[in-house]
Amino acid sequence: MEYTFLKIADEGAVRIMTISAPKSLNALNRTILEEIDHCVSNIPENVRVLVITGDGEKSFVAGADISQMAGFNEEEGTRFGEYGASVFRKIEDLPIPVIAAINGFALGGGCEIAMACDIRIAADNAVFGQPEVKLGIIPGFSGTYRLAKLVGQGMAKDLIYTGRNIKADEALRIGLVNAVLPHDEMMAYVMKTASMIVANAPRAVAFAKRAINENYDMDRAEGLALENRYFGACFATEDQKEGMNAFLNKRKAEFQNK
Repeated sequence: MEYTFLKIADEGAVRIMTISAPKSLNALNRTILEEIDHCVSNIPENVRVLVITGDGEKSFVAGADISQMAGFNEEEGTRFGEYGASVFRKIEDLPIPVIAAINGFALGGGCEIAMACDIRIAADNAVFGQPEVKLGIIPGFSGTYRLAKLVGQGMAKDLIYTGRNIKADEALRIGLVNAVLPHDEMMAYVMKTASMIVANAPRAVAFAKRAINENYDMDRAEGLALENRYFGACFATEDQKEGMNAFLNKRKAEFQNK
């Protein structure tokens, strides 16, 4: 499929998906969501990390396309929210890690797509917010759920009720992002992080992601039991044998994703 609003580039086992709608600061419309859906649903087996970023220096994703939503009725608004949320759930559920490289405005749907990623790395010019109440709506792509999980209910309510924006340094302080870098150093840091992930056993990374995601809402006993099941499953993989043999023989492991 040829994309109108996405640029796809592969660097080794890392795929970079750039959302490119510069006239609207990469705001998400239905077509862009459909292209993201297709891209995320068709990740090649050799890709081990997906990086999501925005085109240009000003904006990661400035939100959803208000011009498209303005005329929605209740049913149309519900369907649009359900579809956006389902696309972001696919990002969250990918078996490979997903890194958000946040290079500017991450507002509304932009903050929400970043939160669906596993790791969020921001440029120092990044700005975050859920300003939907200023438009007479609420976050519709799972923002109320994920923001509270990441920064706690109190801070999530503050940001959502006021609709205020925060800069990258505050986003780091409250735990919304993992790291903040100067704009011209951010992507190098993202790729360094991705390369560190790629060097590890792919199935072990996938099991770790599943364990973290799935046990998040479990009680302690259920969560620990789930972790133990995935821990045991690692010993059925060739990568576990390779990793431990390499360690014992003081050589670098060569993982095959088996």
